[in-house]
Amino acid sequence: MRRKTPNTDRRTSNAEPKASRVNEANSEYGAPKKTKYDLEDRLLEFAVAVVELTDDLPNTRAGNHISGQLLRCGTSRYGHHGEACLAEAEELIRIFVASVRTTERGRNT
Repeated sequence: MRRKTPNTDRRTSNAEPKASRVNEANSEYGAPKKTKYDLEDRLLEFAVAVVELTDDLPNTRAGNHISGQLLRCGTSRYGHHGEACLAEAEELIRIFVASVRTTERGRNT
């Protein structure tokens, strides 16, 4: 009987380095461009996709239940991200105000 091996013990073809690969730094195409990572835009697009998906679910008891669950969990991420950004901004403002007050006290003495 053969013993099971985890996937990390097996070599796969995509893990092998390919000798025929083009060196992108020397190619006519140049280095790959970095994509902009804007989480807020991605979360909004995801929420829109969830809304469109739930519109396509059947109007049955099960379909309505699942669509309600999907709407709640799929669209809440966008709001949570906004609240987290606001809380972070408020914390930075609080730190800034405290440092200004400390500086003002140092000038007055």
